[in-house]
Amino acid sequence: MITLVDYNAGNLTSVQRALAHLGLACQISADPEVVRRAGKIIFPGVGAAGAAMRILRERGLDSALKEAFAKGTPILGICIGCQIILDHSEEDNTNCLGLLPGQTIRFSVSNPLPPSDYPLPNPLPNPLKIPHMGWNTVRVTQPHPLLAHLRPGDEFYFVHSFYPQPADAAQIYAVSEYGGDFPAAIGKDNLFAVQFHAEKSGTVGLKVLENFARWRPS
Repeated sequence: MITLVDYNAGNLTSVQRALAHLGLACQISADPEVVRRAGKIIFPGVGAAGAAMRILRERGLDSALKEAFAKGTPILGICIGCQIILDHSEEDNTNCLGLLPGQTIRFSVSNPLPPSDYPLPNPLPNPLKIPHMGWNTVRVTQPHPLLAHLRPGDEFYFVHSFYPQPADAAQIYAVSEYGGDFPAAIGKDNLFAVQFHAEKSGTVGLKVLENFARWRPS
């Protein structure tokens, strides 16, 4: 049984439907005791870091997730569930779960322009559109069982204005590019997290969820 953590962060139904499509049993719960006892945990979400952390703390789910991680329960974070596993988020200046050391950082809004007394380039540099939204290629940087099926050029669906930056580069398993490379998949031991929406990414995304269901971290 896979437990989906309910902290009012959206997209639970999408993940539940994706798991049902794969024939995988799951339950949605806001009960910290259920999360503590879970065999596997998916920590999904969309929304803002500050509001998400507030609800996690109010429900006691922050402690439950920390205990589950410490005892070796396999955990998959998705989108904001990838960002707030780190120490801190620039979004709302939020202290987060601290399961992995690192920061969640906002994309730069635009490329810098040259000083005004220099000729402007033609055309002008294109500013990044925030949020980063749509399909983008994900490149594996080191092997992981949840990404074993990926091939060069495989794309996933993203919707986000912030991205995770672990303190230890060895905890980055895949990157995508938006104004430069950013981590698209991070993890350590029994914890793995993806910035993209696996549940909305077609066959390659469903395979990540299927791989998670089969995953037995050593």
